[in-house]
Amino acid sequence: MKTVFSLLLFCCAVGASYAQFTLADSLRGGYGSTRDWWDLKHYDLHVTFDEKTKEISGYNCIDFSLVQPIVDIHTVKHSIQIDLQAPMNIDSIRFESTRKTLSSSQIQHIGNAWLIDVPVQSLIADTKMTVYFHGKPREAVKAPWDGGVIWSKDENGKPWITVACQGLGASVWFPCKDSQVDEPDNGVQMHYTCDSKLVCVSNGHFVGSEEHNNGTTTFSWEVTNPINNYNMIPYIGDYVNIHDHFQGEKGMLELDYWVLRGNEAKAEKQFMDAPRTLEALEYWFGAYPFYEDGYKLVQAPHLGMEHQSGIAYGNGFQNGYMGKDLSGTGEGLKWDFIIVHESGHEWFGNNITAKDVADMWIHESFTNYGETLFMDYWFGTNHANQYCIGLRKNIKNDIPIIGQYGVNSEGSGDMYYKGSNMLHTIRQIANNDSLFRMMLRELNATFYHQMVTTAEVENVMSTYLKLDLKPVFDQYLRTNNPPTLELKYGKRTTKYRWINSVSGFSMKVKTIDDVWLEPTTKWKKTKTISAIDPNFYIKIKRSAPKVN
Repeated sequence: MKTVFSLLLFCCAVGASYAQFTLADSLRGGYGSTRDWWDLKHYDLHVTFDEKTKEISGYNCIDFSLVQPIVDIHTVKHSIQIDLQAPMNIDSIRFESTRKTLSSSQIQHIGNAWLIDVPVQSLIADTKMTVYFHGKPREAVKAPWDGGVIWSKDENGKPWITVACQGLGASVWFPCKDSQVDEPDNGVQMHYTCDSKLVCVSNGHFVGSEEHNNGTTTFSWEVTNPINNYNMIPYIGDYVNIHDHFQGEKGMLELDYWVLRGNEAKAEKQFMDAPRTLEALEYWFGAYPFYEDGYKLVQAPHLGMEHQSGIAYGNGFQNGYMGKDLSGTGEGLKWDFIIVHESGHEWFGNNITAKDVADMWIHESFTNYGETLFMDYWFGTNHANQYCIGLRKNIKNDIPIIGQYGVNSEGSGDMYYKGSNMLHTIRQIANNDSLFRMMLRELNATFYHQMVTTAEVENVMSTYLKLDLKPVFDQYLRTNNPPTLELKYGKRTTKYRWINSVSGFSMKVKTIDDVWLEPTTKWKKTKTISAIDPNFYIKIKRSAPKVN
């Protein structure tokens, strides 16, 4: 087992290679010797929220097992990394197997990582450690993009509290193994204590509540499926419940809508989009992945977030994206963007999770394309195509979609609109919607409740569609721009080739007359062609031959 010292040397080497990243980035985004030897099994999280002081405190019981048995009896220590971001503090850590408690002074604190030297005798096949913590967590400035705890008020002046922390990480408010590589295999239990005049809603199923003599109540919730850290979220407010259900592919799915008191009528009308969203996405992606934990929409003081089985909703009970159509075509005003988009993340993001945030396109590109597929299911392919093509006006082509690995670095925001148009282009290349649909369902079946890499997703897609998609992925994910098709028109013929593309790029395209071309980076010639089908996201350069 590597020592902490060797880990630091490695991280410094990484920092030297990529000067824009720090040691803290490597500790946050990497999966080295302080993380790779232990497998997260379960969280039992207890947190008290004090809205007057904006402080929280509590403890997290972390169950984990050893990836491999400890065989070297001469090894004295193993280093384990727990993440908790400043200004939060770890008070102590207790190992239940030895009943030994370590104070914060015995823990090495580097940035937001807390490195613990664990005696071998504390490590058994299944180990439990309890991490006690407190502090005044970072507040979100512009949630959900600028993450943290949200201390808000509703229209009646009552406290309205939640968290948004994707990217930033759940360690902004509680101690955890803050990596997308490892999720608690056996789910989580969450116990949130707040003012008794309020209600706390969270992921999964409600277990019960306990009222205390000091005017507070603890609300307990349980998730039975694996769940990513950033999806574990409390919603505290003056909530009321609306119950519904959906008959889906795996049976009856319980639907619950939690909204602030007084919003019931608006919610009952607007949230009709939830069952039809589930129906469309089950058709394209397969069964909803978390039947055991139910499905919830919870009104939140920010726009929205895909918190597994407890989606944050803040779209103002209106269609579109805050009443606007992101495609500019009018098609996006036919449905509620937040309900469709965030529900899509239950499949891509929550069921299938990227191991490294550099591969966040797996979450966002498929989910963004899920909006087009939703439209295809309910409004027809032509309307769906218009919506998808319209989204291209939002593409920046600034930097590659895939980010830098190992340092908690996302790629371009083009992972949304450009990524979905890449998938739309692949769908055209496949030229078989039934096969394309089955490929999407195969992804969710193959990687059910798993963490994946881009390479794994690429392999399944290429294999299932029986296409060589490597040049396509290289072009759209690993370079700034889509390929450019150069067309040189003659009197009776047209020459064509790919330019501004990766070496050896090839991808077939279709004209609006349903004529297929198979251009490469070398000139080819055909009879005069009409325009290229706009469903292919490419650039076009037209020119006429030189006249002598």
